[in-house]
Amino acid sequence: MGSKTALLTGSSRGIGKSIKEVLSNDGIEIINPSRNELDLSSPESIDKFLSQLSTQIDIIINNAGILKVGQHNEFSTDDFHEVFQVNVVAPFKIISGVIEKMKQRKFGRIVNISSIWGQKSKKGRTLYSSSKAALDALTRSLAIEFAPYNILINSVAPGYIETDMLKQYNTEEELSIIRDTIPMKRFGKKIEISELVKFLCSENNSYITGQILTIDGGYVCK
Repeated sequence: MGSKTALLTGSSRGIGKSIKEVLSNDGIEIINPSRNELDLSSPESIDKFLSQLSTQIDIIINNAGILKVGQHNEFSTDDFHEVFQVNVVAPFKIISGVIEKMKQRKFGRIVNISSIWGQKSKKGRTLYSSSKAALDALTRSLAIEFAPYNILINSVAPGYIETDMLKQYNTEEELSIIRDTIPMKRFGKKIEISELVKFLCSENNSYITGQILTIDGGYVCK
């Protein structure tokens, strides 16, 4: 890819950590701010980070997100605002803060890490599903705006992936049941997500934009 720099959020564990490793191995410089440096729940923190960002950014990967599980009447408006702030507003602000220089250079690659729960839902996922559907809509809309500048933006929507979060929210018995509902009868691997992200961020991807690329072993096809 040559000398490229990526801004990656949420790289401390799971899929984000795997993306960081894969891109770094491909020779891409990674800017992965800590929460102290960039608090996505705080518009002021995002503005401060962007105002101090002097490095040329060629790639943006909005991976960080939050999940709140519960019934609709267990959430307050503040919960709704927090989930949308981190999962939708923060990616929008980050993209907006970097995009003008990308336009000037006529190059940019942006990947928003979404979820299958933006396409379908299940009990307890009201806020999360709503936020990921909004993120996917943002991806489609911005793709039209950015296409004339050779800036491609896509969403990657993972299904059930082998991560700590998967184990955190499900018992072994539940994991076994979930596995049986996946047509490929297995969970995805983090590297499978990371390799897809790498391709979308590369110059090899010259025509894919505005897409929601679902990587879930066939789960949403059911």
